Amino acid sequence: MSEALQAPLLPHGGLASLGSGSRGNGTLVRLGDELLLVDCGFNLKGTQQRLARLGLRPGDLTAILVTHEHADHIGGVAALAQRFGIPVWCSHGTQRAARGELPARSFLSDQPFTIGDVRVHPVTVPHDAREPTQFVFERDGYRLGVLSDLGCVTPHVIEQFQALDALLLEANHDRRLLMNGRYPASVKRRVASDQGHLSNEQSEALLKQLEHPRLKLVLGHISLENNDIDLLRRLFEPFRPRLAGLGYAAQDDGHDWIVVDTD
Repeated sequence: MSEALQAPLLPHGGLASLGSGSRGNGTLVRLGDELLLVDCGFNLKGTQQRLARLGLRPGDLTAILVTHEHADHIGGVAALAQRFGIPVWCSHGTQRAARGELPARSFLSDQPFTIGDVRVHPVTVPHDAREPTQFVFERDGYRLGVLSDLGCVTPHVIEQFQALDALLLEANHDRRLLMNGRYPASVKRRVASDQGHLSNEQSEALLKQLEHPRLKLVLGHISLENNDIDLLRRLFEPFRPRLAGLGYAAQDDGHDWIVVDTD
């Protein structure tokens, strides 16, 4: 394990965002000795700079997991993986949709698998991609989740994301801002559809079904064009007394570690 991962400011377990939004996404998951990166939508230089803000280097990563083939999630994966020899995992459908651009190992989207001593639970979600998945990560009873890029909440999603210690959850858009904004009508329909992205209100309703006093939450994939931090705070700050933590991941600055004490 590198010296960076031994730094006292890095958690034994937790989540951090390298950046979250339509211009690029990347979420770090740490459990035990494994450091996993979910998606990488940034170029190689940008990824290295974002990792460095957290005291990390690409060589510290155990693996990269890809949720789906859209450019803001996959754009930097191949360069990062090939340059530093990092294994990549994605669903069979995502690999096919990437048309050979993704040097990945495939998993079945309804079957858990392991990376080191971390159990990875892929969760299929409704999104306009070939075989999109989100993830729950588990080790020694601790559960961390990454959930974005879905147009509606299904019973399967609600079931799989219960009893989490930390969660990055999409709150993409305010529906009024989206519909009154400058996006073309076709894009508005796509974003608001059941195969698009969660609105603030959909995320709020989902959180009511997932919340518990141990949960640490970060809201992400927040649209710069169709959302507003004041609107988000109006909806989500009332949850703060009922959660163990609440934060907002930005496109440029991401979010620092949300620490889960696994010792």
